Amino acid sequence: MSYFITLEGVEGSGKSTIINFIKDSLETRGNRVVVTREPGGIDIAEQIRSVILDKKNTKMEGRTEALLYAAARRQHLVEKVVPSLTEGKIVLCDRFVDSSLAYQGYARGLGINEVFSINKFAIGDILPDLTLYLDLDPQIGLNRIAKNKGREVNRLDLEEINFHVKVREGYEEVMKMFPERMVRINANQEISKVIADINEVLEERLK
Repeated sequence: MSYFITLEGVEGSGKSTIINFIKDSLETRGNRVVVTREPGGIDIAEQIRSVILDKKNTKMEGRTEALLYAAARRQHLVEKVVPSLTEGKIVLCDRFVDSSLAYQGYARGLGINEVFSINKFAIGDILPDLTLYLDLDPQIGLNRIAKNKGREVNRLDLEEINFHVKVREGYEEVMKMFPERMVRINANQEISKVIADINEVLEERLK
């Protein structure tokens, strides 16, 4: 079956770790699963990612950032996501359009509707079938990052705590926009409980 699932959340919410557990769970049920990420997932988008997240690019203006994300998203969509869905696979993506709405639209103050307009041009009418929002206090997320010596520290990690608080507020607004596909998961739990909660959602949605 083809199904498009995205994971969203503030920095340090555990998306990159949890996505592999979800993959394993889905594959044990006989599904063909593709795991990917944004920005990135394919060569061109990974190159754009390196520009967006480079710690040296502190002068990057908000609209530039939003446009670069949208450009990477478009290429990733046409080159990887859509072909995988067409082949009947489940696509698991670490971030998608909701990140742009929360980060650039709300936290950067560009306007959620304005950033959504940019992204509509990039994605057309393609939206996830299900979005798992890993909800977490931003300070806890940043503390996790600080303790994880193996994780890359990117430009967004260097933002002040107030920015990350606004990102979380932004996600609350996005949740109101898409209540049918977005499901809140409490990410401030043991990972086994987070996985259990997600599996419960998947059982319901993938019947």
